[in-house]
Amino acid sequence: MIKKYLIVFLISMVPLIEIRGAMPYAVAFGLPIVPSCIVAVLGNMLPVPFIFLFARRILEWGKDKKFIGGFFRWCLEKGEKGGRKLEEKAGRGLYWALLLFVGIPLPGTGAWTGTLAASILNMDFKKSVVFVMLGVLLAGAIMLAGSLGVFGAIRLIK
Repeated sequence: MIKKYLIVFLISMVPLIEIRGAMPYAVAFGLPIVPSCIVAVLGNMLPVPFIFLFARRILEWGKDKKFIGGFFRWCLEKGEKGGRKLEEKAGRGLYWALLLFVGIPLPGTGAWTGTLAASILNMDFKKSVVFVMLGVLLAGAIMLAGSLGVFGAIRLIK
């Protein structure tokens, strides 16, 4: 059981997969919902402060390096594009837009991209972390509901 929770934790830390992959895994393997949600949220949120404080600096440093430059430039462009999109659509409601950007489970959105965008936009650290966490909770709830529906339907068919 601990091994499955560790897998949920690790899946939720993976960029682009995050809680969107962790919740379906937990439901598919019959793990209890409340502990799974807690573990997935903790795993998804663990990298957030590090991304906010260090990712931009590391990406800026590595964007012109021979072997890693292409990937680092791609990450910066992704964060800048996400940040500009947030700014354009949100105006004064930038933090609410960050919450929705992180919380609506679409490809390319999530805590990693949202936090990088917040860092690139020089948003307030504490407010960004709070709104990213609210977005992670929203994404987790959406994915949990979807997973319970899908896997519940599969169980009914059997």
